[in-house]
Amino acid sequence: MSYTRRHLGALVFGALPAARLFGATPNSKWGGVQVGINVPYSYGDNKLNAEETLRDTLQLGLNAMELRTQPVEGFLGAPSAPAAPRRGQRESADQIAARAAAEDALRKWRLSRGTADFRRFRKKYEDAGMRIQILKVDWIQNATSDVADYCFRMAKALGADALSCEIPRSKTPWLGAIAASHKMMVGYHGHQNTDDPEAFAGPESWDMALAASPYNGINLDIGHFMAANDISPIPFLEKYHSRITHIHVKDMKRNHGPAVPFGSGDVPVKEVLQLMKARKWKFQATIEFEYKIPEGSTRMAEIAKCVDYCRQTLV
Repeated sequence: MSYTRRHLGALVFGALPAARLFGATPNSKWGGVQVGINVPYSYGDNKLNAEETLRDTLQLGLNAMELRTQPVEGFLGAPSAPAAPRRGQRESADQIAARAAAEDALRKWRLSRGTADFRRFRKKYEDAGMRIQILKVDWIQNATSDVADYCFRMAKALGADALSCEIPRSKTPWLGAIAASHKMMVGYHGHQNTDDPEAFAGPESWDMALAASPYNGINLDIGHFMAANDISPIPFLEKYHSRITHIHVKDMKRNHGPAVPFGSGDVPVKEVLQLMKARKWKFQATIEFEYKIPEGSTRMAEIAKCVDYCRQTLV
């Protein structure tokens, strides 16, 4: 990585709200729009622990997040998830057996967790002023139904409003039924692979999921949507706002172009945020940091600029 979290540097502090530097409880709900961040993904390491993830998010002046399961399960002492074999790798019989044993141990550990375990984690974050509004499960497409059920139990106990994931479209009736049993929304994330019939990308790609369950929803990545379809996400937001769990906020270039600093691409980031403010939509505007870090800067300094861009747009 090109940055050190324990030494953020002057660029970060220059972009942070002054109140945060003096220890005030952060509040990133501006103009009625709750701004959060997808973590620890945005920090460049999904294995970042609970303490580091919380510390970095507070330092940015944010008080809400879309949190992945890795910091939660690590905090609670989950056994290590078995590493998937590399593409083209042939595993020996012993390696296959060891991986199966590790998968079984992790599954048993997950199914033995109770609500109190997750509430311990929730208290740690909420005592610091942090709200976990969405739980991101980036492995749920490979889960059995009982483990998927565990994911929703975890999300509810953490205080989340929704669960988010990236799964094939054909699996959304299955997951939507489990979501309905918990009366919790699940937001499906979209990318740019418009040629894949199993992927969420084009405006119509969510139709089957939305029809399959009233608890199936949309995690609209406005950057990927614009880059993939070369159309503004605003009409889509207007049409489907009641089924959107949260949006991913990033700026990108048209025609499958790269992610770029906020305000320098083709995505109407400012207009989307201002529309959320005007319409009083309650879903989170979730920063997902993906652009290349400029030479001489740091990841945290660049994320701080993204936060400040959102704040200035909304206040």
